[in-house]
Amino acid sequence: MSFLTPGNYPDDDPRAGLEDTLRLFEFAERLGFDGAWIRQRHLEHGVSSAAVFLAAAGQRTRRIQLGTAVIPIGYESPFRLAEDLSLADVLSGGRLQVGLSAGTPPHAELLADLVFDGDWRGFDLSYGRIARLRDNLLGGRLGDADTVIQSPGNGQRPRLQPHAPGLADRLWYGGGSLRSVRWTGENGLNLLSGNIVSGEGTDDFVTAQRTLIREYRRLIGADRPARVALGRVVVPFDSADRATRECYRVYAAARHERTLRPHGERRTLFAPDLVGDAQRILDGLRADAAVGEVTELRVELPYEFDRRDYEQVLHDVAHTVAPALGWRPPPA
Repeated sequence: MSFLTPGNYPDDDPRAGLEDTLRLFEFAERLGFDGAWIRQRHLEHGVSSAAVFLAAAGQRTRRIQLGTAVIPIGYESPFRLAEDLSLADVLSGGRLQVGLSAGTPPHAELLADLVFDGDWRGFDLSYGRIARLRDNLLGGRLGDADTVIQSPGNGQRPRLQPHAPGLADRLWYGGGSLRSVRWTGENGLNLLSGNIVSGEGTDDFVTAQRTLIREYRRLIGADRPARVALGRVVVPFDSADRATRECYRVYAAARHERTLRPHGERRTLFAPDLVGDAQRILDGLRADAAVGEVTELRVELPYEFDRRDYEQVLHDVAHTVAPALGWRPPPA
């Protein structure tokens, strides 16, 4: 059982919002959550560098897995990002879970000319950048067998430093289409599947998502665990006051219309949010056949709520929803 948070903050006081998110990670660890994930968002009031944030979170926690969903690889240098992630992973004691996406990244018309030298439209922004990132994380030596670099006090065979053993096996891809889950399975990454997928051959969200999960499992190598983390917006309000419950209902109502039909050329489908008391949410999760396909559930927290609301949601998930699904917190 994990959660994903957007890491909101006010424009005039980003430190306060980021501190609230760090405290939320600490709070979730005390509740026993297995994982805490942060979104990476450019040009918005959110975490623009997941590696930096998770390095800080690693110093504030001791057990909980620390994830990012997702880093758009298009803006990143596969070597420099590998260095940052490796350092954060080593500092955390090997707890990073790195979610990635490929393709033209968000806000490219505004941002890409600030990131790249030359015409970025001709650059490789595809899955190949993720493959290069993974190769760097594997820690192979650079140069030939005789290549040595000198640093103060010693000479050494060069490779990416620090080396983080196992981090290359903790890469995830946010796959929402058959093409993306096929690449994910064929290349041995773990699969993140959330509340948005492409409707390929169906208008039903759950049918589409189950097809993606099964295609991934068909293609993942037998030597790799077929880890699939499924995301759902889950907002229980058992311990919330009346005003907060009404706020949650308004939030869900505003997003319901999008779930009724496919959208755009890619026929994008949206899962309905689960908002209500614990029994209503449990009924929704148990009726969701895609949830029955996985053993890792990621509670996706709404945007623009404050820390007290997020803590209330996580408290209710940990005490009323997750135990009824068979989850138990780890021993203290």
